[in-house]
Amino acid sequence: MTKFDYHKICLDLLSGLDQRQKEIISRRFGLGRDKRETLESIGKDFGICRERVRQIEAASLNKIKPKTQDHKKVFNYFLNHLKKFGGVRKEEVLLKELGEDNARNEVYFLLNLREPFKRINENNDFYSVWIIGEDSYNLAKEVVNSLALQFENIKKPLPLEELNSPASLEKRALESYLEASKKIDKNQDNLYGLSHWPEINPKGIKDKAYLVFKKIGKPLHFHEVAKLIENSHVQTVHNELIKDNRFVLVGRGIYALAEWGYYPGQVRDVILKILQESEEPLTKEEILEKVLKQRLVKKNTVLLNLSNKQYFLRDSQGRYRIKEA
Repeated sequence: MTKFDYHKICLDLLSGLDQRQKEIISRRFGLGRDKRETLESIGKDFGICRERVRQIEAASLNKIKPKTQDHKKVFNYFLNHLKKFGGVRKEEVLLKELGEDNARNEVYFLLNLREPFKRINENNDFYSVWIIGEDSYNLAKEVVNSLALQFENIKKPLPLEELNSPASLEKRALESYLEASKKIDKNQDNLYGLSHWPEINPKGIKDKAYLVFKKIGKPLHFHEVAKLIENSHVQTVHNELIKDNRFVLVGRGIYALAEWGYYPGQVRDVILKILQESEEPLTKEEILEKVLKQRLVKKNTVLLNLSNKQYFLRDSQGRYRIKEA
């Protein structure tokens, strides 16, 4: 990484200002400080209104800007760095890359001094970003919106390589656009998807349990689920599984995902559902086969429910149907 003494550069740029101007700029941009200060807090110390502080800040920056010609190398470095990422970079990432740990405020200050650098405040589409042109920003919005529509249609996370992005867009630029996006995010398995999906940003025990089932791909006892979720209490996991209709109890303490085709309810409810979906009565064997795909129970449990004449009737051929109310 190219090294610059950002502190020295900033001191040089501020050298033509009077003492009050220097202090206002330094405090507004956090130069040599831990944080940037508001117009109100600075104005209070100087005994002037926030609008007057803003005027002094603007006049000071206009006085500084011509001196940036003396430091073209650092601005060219910023420009080339942003170009590598398609001209759009999430602010916190960019400042960390350029200023590392001790000069992020100085980099922020320098970026504010010259074109083509422009800061876009956080909005519904992106976090705060720095861009080097409206075209690159518009392309980023177009790419992200297109991918968001794709995810809405396919309804599953994908690795970067499988995203349908413009062929001319470099991988590094695509990653930068997605990193800045509020619509699309990446999970710990490096899969991308819509930010609100539990597969991407799990919220709480229920979502974490959901991800466990998706990853394992088969019914699990709640004790197993708790083991696979770090720092989770067994009973808490069980309670969350009971309350969430994404999970279906298919055996004693064993759950599966409803999206896998499991019917909710007791064994009797499953038999009712199977007979409702059948266009004709079914034999005991046919019902057993279908129920045992839905529930991890003994055959006798199914037969006991099937013998309940309040709900099921058997015809002369030994086939079963639902008793009409």
